[in-house]
Amino acid sequence: ESWLKMLARERRLSPETVEAYERDTRQFLHFLTGHCGGSPGMSDIADLRPADLRGFLAARRAGGAGARTLGRGLAGIRSLLRFLERRGLVNAAGAAALRAPRQPKSLPKPLTASDAKHVVSVEGQLAEEPWIAARNAAVLTLLYGSGLRISEALGMSGADLSAAGGKVLRVTGKGGKTRLVPVLPVALRAIAEYRRLCPYHIDPKGLLFRGARGGPLNPAIVQRDMARLRSALNLPDTATPHALRHSFATHLLGRGGDLRTIQE
Repeated sequence: ESWLKMLARERRLSPETVEAYERDTRQFLHFLTGHCGGSPGMSDIADLRPADLRGFLAARRAGGAGARTLGRGLAGIRSLLRFLERRGLVNAAGAAALRAPRQPKSLPKPLTASDAKHVVSVEGQLAEEPWIAARNAAVLTLLYGSGLRISEALGMSGADLSAAGGKVLRVTGKGGKTRLVPVLPVALRAIAEYRRLCPYHIDPKGLLFRGARGGPLNPAIVQRDMARLRSALNLPDTATPHALRHSFATHLLGRGGDLRTIQE
């Protein structure tokens, strides 16, 4: 009970999280009752080994618990053991040495086509400086319209797509793999408008997109501006710059695009 009060008061965990920790710990103590052949005492908890904790996780997994539930349960047990360790009652090293279950990777949720169009439009940008609004619109249009990663868009040079008629971008992505990416007319217009309004000289050998002071544009700035757009448009937290890239692939597939071509 003292531990649960500490979680709520000092750690300021939500009532729901405290309740989940209490429930997970109660299940662990119930497991120890069968594991130890009787109600566990402080000496049993003090003698816990990683194998005991693995046995508990295996039993919970056999009961249908997923990786997230198991990870939260282990976090609760570790918290309790650290609490007892600070009082000199147990050694929490065994729990600390145990790896948490690997969490499944979740794909970002795509935006609707309507929301994506609002996000990438220059009219929808919240920046007061017209050139920064044009810059943000150009970057986001490349993420959605060409499926670029933030790093790929911000790594573009001043020479990229500067020639008249240039509609294809050569991109070097993860693992050093190079691919050719078609650039839609709307993205070309957005880039041209950014070039026209940008107050800094864009060197063909330098980076295309500039920060407010003329230096390289930081990805965190794009993330921050996207968060502001989310709030203004009442979009979910899953509406991130990377979700725009995922939306590109999802909307192409929805319109009959070839999966292998999109992947490549």
